[in-house]
Amino acid sequence: MGLVINHEERDLELPNYQKKLMKSIENDFLNDDNVLALFYGGSIGNENTDLYSDIDLRVVVKPEKIEEYISNKKKRPQRWGNVLYFEDMNPFSIYTVVYYECFIKVDTFYYKPDDIRPSVWLQNIKIIKDKDEIIAGILKRSMTLTYEPSFVEFELWRTKSFAHLHEAYRRVMRNEYYYALNCIDNLRLSMATAWYMNAGVQPNAFGDWAKYEGNRSKLENWQKTLLESWECGRNKNEITNVMKSIVHEFRKVHSSLCDKLDIEENPIWVEKIIGKVI
Repeated sequence: MGLVINHEERDLELPNYQKKLMKSIENDFLNDDNVLALFYGGSIGNENTDLYSDIDLRVVVKPEKIEEYISNKKKRPQRWGNVLYFEDMNPFSIYTVVYYECFIKVDTFYYKPDDIRPSVWLQNIKIIKDKDEIIAGILKRSMTLTYEPSFVEFELWRTKSFAHLHEAYRRVMRNEYYYALNCIDNLRLSMATAWYMNAGVQPNAFGDWAKYEGNRSKLENWQKTLLESWECGRNKNEITNVMKSIVHEFRKVHSSLCDKLDIEENPIWVEKIIGKVI
């Protein structure tokens, strides 16, 4: 309750702070001739922002200028507002993550024109600047794409699920409960990933829980309810019961994905793996 009382007034102002930051960002890049395109992704691109939305910024620069922009990636954000701290440490990465004193976070990625390819991830973007309509063309082609899980993606998903299941057992038997709970969280995330794959929705990169829960989730209500039910603490019985419940759902979605991808399900092999720990 203390957190709500301390920060409620500030949080209500976050949309205004976001608008001010976006105005500063746009004024900066619109007047930069080396910037060929500027667009927003994430919740701004999807037009479903809330109080706590980040600014997901994508900047396309002239190829001969990309190294300069990456090397200055921590200087430029200081023009837009009062920086509190930077999250990323790699000076050679193409992105920077900036936290401002107003409690807004800005993720900025720098690209060359050839780096941008049509993708389902680019179906919901907000274009601010687009010299020669580079991004408009990519957006048009992106809108024709649909997501279908690949065999490689499926195989990685199920083998990682098996690995997290086995590791959860090992860690709980060693009384390494935080490690075991981390494995349980990975199993939950694996199931959310599989549900998206099964529904023909592009899942997040593994490790990213963004928008799997809450009003912006594309999961069915029963799936969100099931995710919520997979709660456990530092207790062997609780962890084991959650593992059993997750495995029950794993069997169903695994079978469905095998049908969808025309892959042999091989239930005897699957049960042999599961039977090592359940």
